[in-house]
Amino acid sequence: MQLRVRTQTLRLSETFTIARGSSDEETVVQVELEHDGIVGHGEGAPVDFWGETPDSMVAFLESEGPALLGDDPLAREAIATRLAARPGQQGAKMALDGALHDWLGKRLGQPVWRLLGLTPQIPATSFTLGIDTVEATAAKARRSWQYQVLKIKVGGPGDLERLEAVRAASDARIRIDGNEGWTFDTAREMLPHLLRLGVEYVEEPFPAADIDSYMRYRELPERLPVYIDEGCKDSRSIPRIATYAEGINIKLAKAGGIREALRMVHVARAHGLGVMIGCMIESQLGISQSCQVAPLVDHVDLDGHLLIADQPWVGLGFAQGRIQLSGAPGLGVRAAEVPA
Repeated sequence: MQLRVRTQTLRLSETFTIARGSSDEETVVQVELEHDGIVGHGEGAPVDFWGETPDSMVAFLESEGPALLGDDPLAREAIATRLAARPGQQGAKMALDGALHDWLGKRLGQPVWRLLGLTPQIPATSFTLGIDTVEATAAKARRSWQYQVLKIKVGGPGDLERLEAVRAASDARIRIDGNEGWTFDTAREMLPHLLRLGVEYVEEPFPAADIDSYMRYRELPERLPVYIDEGCKDSRSIPRIATYAEGINIKLAKAGGIREALRMVHVARAHGLGVMIGCMIESQLGISQSCQVAPLVDHVDLDGHLLIADQPWVGLGFAQGRIQLSGAPGLGVRAAEVPA
């Protein structure tokens, strides 16, 4: 197998702010896997709060990728075992896993979702509104009329005022994401207002390591369900999460790809947890990898490609707030044509 690696910088349509900081662009890593005249493509995003960077991903893929892949792309279990034995660089593993699935689908002439025994129907995706002023947040909510679900980033000043403004500007369903930015006292004070505004659930309100706050929150007589993102890495994370939360957020950049994401869905169901699937800032190539798993989940937050100014990869559709999967072989996306 031949492996080629490159980076691609994705320019955001607007500055994107969460509790940890702001960004105007994100760099992802893409791979091409060629074997028997067929080329599979995959993309991975760095998990910055684990110390991953595009440079570290590229170095890993160039130095270790060929040996981890071996010489048979159909030896999926052996490849998965080798990848799991190598700690770290989950975003790079996501890119390799995506390219392998794309190659296999193209080899068999079928979309990946069909090879997984699934249908192409997935729940409506939420669209994320980053932390901003009250006025700017309300304006973004009005511009987002085509989405059935809005996810509001919280953990900054004026959280309640911003949520009130969104509710006044839109009748979309609302979810919130704290990105570890709240304390227990903040959550307790906000809770009556969140319930009044009809917020569906809160994602990662407290620092992942602050299990005490999650336990205290769970003891409140009336509360919103909690979904765990930063604190959920792979299937081994899930049994403990089941003791203090109601659901998990699967991200392929954390899980390392489609195979582990599928395992996470089944482990979460065995523990009675809800399942959402999310993303980093990614192109349609990266998002398409998560979409293959999305028919299995309760909630979809796959808007990374909807937040960027350009579309270097195309093939996914969008209508009535839902991403539409392609029936083309593999992941169903292709590089956009560059004007001459």
